[in-house]
Amino acid sequence: MTKRIFRSIFLVALVIVLAATVLIMSILYGYFNEETHQQLRAQTDLAAQAVAVQGETYLQRVTTENYRITWIAADGTVLYDTDANTSQMENHLDREEVQEALASGYGASEHYSDTLMTRMLYAAELLPDGTIVRVSSAQQSLVSFIVRMLQPLILMLVAAGVLSGLLASRLSKKIVKPLNELNLDAPLENDTYEEIAPLLGRIEHQHRQIAEQMQRLQQKQDEFTAVTGSMSEGLALLNAGGVVLSINQSAARLLGTDQSAVGRDILTVNRSLTVQDLLLKAQSGEHAEAVLPDGDSEYQLVASPVLSAGQVSGVVLLIFDITEKSRAEQMRREFTANVSHELKTPLHSISGCAEIIKNGLVKEADLPQFIDQIYNEAQRLITLVDDIIRLSRLDEGGGDMARESVDLLQSARDVTEQLAAYAQRQQVQLSCQGDSAVISAVPRLVSEILFNLCDNGIKYNVPGGSVTVTVSKRPHEAVLQVRDTGIGIPKEHQNRVFERFYRVDKSHSKEIGGTGLGLSIVKHAALIHGATVELDSAPNKGTTVTVRFPCS
Repeated sequence: MTKRIFRSIFLVALVIVLAATVLIMSILYGYFNEETHQQLRAQTDLAAQAVAVQGETYLQRVTTENYRITWIAADGTVLYDTDANTSQMENHLDREEVQEALASGYGASEHYSDTLMTRMLYAAELLPDGTIVRVSSAQQSLVSFIVRMLQPLILMLVAAGVLSGLLASRLSKKIVKPLNELNLDAPLENDTYEEIAPLLGRIEHQHRQIAEQMQRLQQKQDEFTAVTGSMSEGLALLNAGGVVLSINQSAARLLGTDQSAVGRDILTVNRSLTVQDLLLKAQSGEHAEAVLPDGDSEYQLVASPVLSAGQVSGVVLLIFDITEKSRAEQMRREFTANVSHELKTPLHSISGCAEIIKNGLVKEADLPQFIDQIYNEAQRLITLVDDIIRLSRLDEGGGDMARESVDLLQSARDVTEQLAAYAQRQQVQLSCQGDSAVISAVPRLVSEILFNLCDNGIKYNVPGGSVTVTVSKRPHEAVLQVRDTGIGIPKEHQNRVFERFYRVDKSHSKEIGGTGLGLSIVKHAALIHGATVELDSAPNKGTTVTVRFPCS
């Protein structure tokens, strides 16, 4: 803008200077022309008076440099000329100035010479004796006058141009300075040209509109961020080219990135071919889903195209962490298979014994043995079904089970008394010790935890071994510890003993009647109470299971 104002001012000033120069030159030339005519007439009067008195004597004596004097007879014959030989001169009777002088007493004329670029001025005056005195003078034409004045004229124009440039530069900066110093954040507070007041008013109005729109957008953005930020599912918004426009915390966590992913291509965040194929389908307008394994985790990706005027303008990418779901489904499949297998074994045994007895293939003396086999397998089946039902209820969370204050030490004494006869038959010493520790719990579940731990300690012990139950009260927790001197658990099996139907030694477990669900029941019952279970075991040295119950 400064340059445009500068050019405008400079050009206007230059045009004015040129116009003024031409006008002044024209006026001066006219003035000088008029002065020349007056001087020529005055010289003609003087010459006429002198010739009238002195005649040719004056003309011979007079010295002229700028003027030429010619004495002409009444018939046009040249009597005398100060610059030429009269004998060689033509008759001057037809000259314009001579004719006017004869007619009115004074005449004047002008003649322009193209070759000399000069103009000849002639003035003639009639004498009393009828002769005529003519005085002529050479005057420069306007073009010649300008040519002579060219050098000073150029110097003047250069000086005027430089001065105009300086003034134009200063003036343009002075004009633009208030505009450059406008405070557009507070347009109405500016003290500047009255002409831009309407513009400042419009800017102020637009500021208010923009501020209101920004406030609404920020509010919507905050609401969107609050909603998406609290989602456990990952949400990422991409443009048509796959560049991340927005990503919530869950998506950033699941993809292993942060908010720096905004503005970057999604494939720089995750280079998986699965993600690439998914986005290609979504960018082509298709709804696409895929499962993305990532180490121990597993994610489900759902990509939906965003259509605008029939064209894909973006992609919404939803990410679900289905790790726990997949694990739960896997566990359910394994549990179903294990239940089927565990139920099938005693049923086959019962069915086989019953079929043999039905067909009369059993001797009378062997019949009690087959009946005992059927009974034992039936009892095992009942125990297995009871454990499965109990575990299923625990899977449901135990929300319908009423809690009450339970003294762990008293519950431990009750269970040890209940298992005392069984421990004696197994030649294992069972004891209970410790301090009273009251917790808020489901009494039946606490008893099942104690029963299963003590039962396992007796079952997998050695003759002459021991099982010790210890209860202790600590700040913010009650600790239940069951220690045995049994066969122990190898280290490679310790992480899996709490899985359903998992047995370290399957043949030994079946011999002693284990279902493989005892420690699973302990684990689930502990989870319902918010308790933690710790296992410490070594082969042939025994096992210690510690359950820590939170309490106030």
